[in-house]
Amino acid sequence: MNPVDYTQQGTVAVLTLQNPPVNGLGHALRSGIVAGLDRALADPAVTAIVLTGGEKLFSGGADVREFGTAKSSMSPHLPDVIRALENAGKPVVAAIAGHALGGGLELALGCHFRVALKNATLGLPEVKLGLLPGAGGTQRLPRAVGLEAALNMIVSGAPQKAASFEGTALLDQVVDADVVAAAVAFARQAVTDGKPLRRLRDLKLPTAGTDAFLQFARNSVKAAAKGLPAPLACVEAVADSVTQPFDEGLRRERAAFFALMNTPESRAARHVFAAERAAGKLPDIPADTPLRPIARVGVIGAGTMGGGITMNFLNAGLPVVLLETSQEALDRGLATIRRNYDNSAKRGKLTAEQVEQRMGLITPTLDYAGFSDVDLVIEAVFEQMDVKEKVFRQLDAVCKPGAILASNTSYLDINRIARFTSRPQDVLGLHFFSPANVMKLLEIVRGEKTAKDVMATALALGKQIRKVSVVSGVCDGFIGNRMVARYGAAANALIVAGASPQQIDKALERFGFAMGPFRMGDLAGLDIGWATRKRKAAEAGVPHEPTVADKLCELGRFGQKTGAGWYRYAPGVRDALPDPLVEELVAEYRKTKGVTARKVSDEEIVQRCVFAMVNEAARILDEGIAVRASDVDLVYLNGYGFPAHRGGPMCYANEVGLFNVERALNGFAAEPGAFDWWQPAPLLRRLAEEGRAFA
Repeated sequence: MNPVDYTQQGTVAVLTLQNPPVNGLGHALRSGIVAGLDRALADPAVTAIVLTGGEKLFSGGADVREFGTAKSSMSPHLPDVIRALENAGKPVVAAIAGHALGGGLELALGCHFRVALKNATLGLPEVKLGLLPGAGGTQRLPRAVGLEAALNMIVSGAPQKAASFEGTALLDQVVDADVVAAAVAFARQAVTDGKPLRRLRDLKLPTAGTDAFLQFARNSVKAAAKGLPAPLACVEAVADSVTQPFDEGLRRERAAFFALMNTPESRAARHVFAAERAAGKLPDIPADTPLRPIARVGVIGAGTMGGGITMNFLNAGLPVVLLETSQEALDRGLATIRRNYDNSAKRGKLTAEQVEQRMGLITPTLDYAGFSDVDLVIEAVFEQMDVKEKVFRQLDAVCKPGAILASNTSYLDINRIARFTSRPQDVLGLHFFSPANVMKLLEIVRGEKTAKDVMATALALGKQIRKVSVVSGVCDGFIGNRMVARYGAAANALIVAGASPQQIDKALERFGFAMGPFRMGDLAGLDIGWATRKRKAAEAGVPHEPTVADKLCELGRFGQKTGAGWYRYAPGVRDALPDPLVEELVAEYRKTKGVTARKVSDEEIVQRCVFAMVNEAARILDEGIAVRASDVDLVYLNGYGFPAHRGGPMCYANEVGLFNVERALNGFAAEPGAFDWWQPAPLLRRLAEEGRAFA
C-alpha cells in the first residue's frame, strides 16, 4: 500500500494518509507526504492541496513501531515535513476527522488552513510520555488558540473536541460530516478569493500581562508536577512562544524535547506506553481467535468485591445476575451499589437517568438457577478452597455449555478449582483488585487447561470494561501477591533489624509509592496475610513461625477495621498514628530472636523492599508465570501503587542496572540467617552476567 494516496478532485490535489491503524507518522509516511506535496506543487493544473487521513482518522502522531529503530531518525523528520507544508506556494488545507494527536496535530498546525469534524479529537499528549511536543506544537498552538488555552492543553496532555476551537485560528471551519469534501470546497474558495496563505508562525501573541501569568503557571505546575521534569519544561517552551522569535522558540523546543527523551522519567513513561500495548498479546493465541459472546454476566457475592465487580459490567452496559445467600445480604449489596452510583451523580459524573439505567441491568437472585443463561459467571466468595469447591460444583450443574466460569481468587490454585467441574477448559481466574469498580488492574489467570478462545475472550472483555489486563500462570498469589509477599517479608525483616513502621513507610513513600507497606497492610487488613501464611505453612507441612505482623493479629489488631494494627486509628479518622504498644511488641520480638536493633538507612529500606520484589519477579518470569517483564510492571503500577514515574519494578531495576541489583542481593544473601529467597534468581544472574536488561 502506498503510504500516501494521491488523487485529484478538479484542481485540488488530495493527499490521503494510509498507515493503519492510526496513521502513525513513520518514515515512509513522512516521505510520502513530501513527495505528494512536491508533485502537487509542480503540477500547474493543481491550484490547492488537501491533506487528510480520510473520514475516520487524521493521525495519532508518531509511529510507535519505529521507536528505537533507525527509521525514527531518518530524514525527512516531522519538522522538515511541516516546514515544507508551511512554505508551500499553494493553499494547503488539513481535513481532520477522528484524532489529530501529538505529531498529527503538529502536522495540521503546519498547514495554512484547517477544516475539522466537530467531534474530532485534537490534543498534544506528549507530557504523558515525559516529553513535550517536539515539532513546533509549543510555538504554533499558542498562536492559534491563545497562551492560556495552549498552556493548559499542553501541560495536561488532555485532548479536546474540535467544536471547542470553533472561532479560533486553530480551525477555519467546523463541519458535521463529509470533512474531505468540505476541505476541498474550502480550498477551491480560498483560491477563488485569493485568500492569503496563513502561516501560524507569522501570528503575533499579545505580551501584556504575560509575565505574571507565566509566573503563576510555573508556580502551579511546579507544585503539581511533584518533581517530574516534563510539565515544567512544557511551561518554559510555551513561554518561549511569547518571549522568543519563532525560530529561536523552535530551536529551544527541539533541544528540550531531546533532553527530556534522555530522562529516566520519560524512559519509564514510554516503557509503560509500550507495555500496555503488548500486555494483551499472547504468543500462542492468534489475534483473530474467535471470541465467545458475552451478553449476560453472573456474579456470586454482593459484598464489597462482588458489588465492585458487578459495577464494572453495568458501566459497560452488560446485564448482571447477582447472587447472594440471603435476602438481607443481597439487599445490602444492592444498596451499596446504588449509593456508589448516587455519589457519582452528586459529583456530576452520572445523570439520574444513567443511575437508573445501570441499576436496571441487575437481576438479583438467591438461586443458582438464575445463572442458566449467563455467558460468564465470576465468584467473589470467601477465600477458602472448600467454599470454592461448593460454588464451582453448583455452577457446573446449572450453567449452559460454553459459559465461562471464573474465580476472583487472589491466591488459590485455579487448576484445582477447574477440577471441581467437568469443563476445565472453560475455567480461569479473573482477579479484580479492591475497590473493583475503581482499580484498573485485572489479573487474568490461565489454567493448564483453559481454552485459547476463553483467554482471548477474557482479554477482549478486559478492554470492554476498561481494565489493564495482565495474564498470569498458576502459582500461589499469581504475579502481584506472590511478589508482594516478598516485599512484605523484606519490610518485616527491616522492622526486626531496627527500623520502625513509620520510617519504612516514609522512605518508600518518598521513593514514590502511594502508601508504605504498613499503612497499606492496615488498610487492606492484616488478617488476610495472617491467614495466608498459616495456610501456606499447613500446606507445606511445617510449623507456622509467627512474624511481628502475626503477633499483632493474635492481639486482634487487624488494621483500620479494628482501630489498630501497625498504627492506631481514632474513631472516624484514617490518620495512621504511631502506637507505643507496637514499639514494645517489636522490642520483645527482637529480644526473643536475639537481635540487637541497628540503624537502618532509607536507602537500604528502598533497596531491600524493591529488590526483593524484582528478584521474585525474575523467578516468576523464568517459570513462565508472567509472559514478559513489562507485564510485571503493569501489575505493580496499576494494582500496588508503584510510582508511575519509575515505570514499575523491572523498569526501575533496568535503570539501576542488573549488575548492581545482583550485587546488592548477594550482599543480603550473605548475611547470617538470611532467607534463601535473597539469593539472586537464575534469570537475574544470567542477565547481569551478560550485561543485559529485563526485556
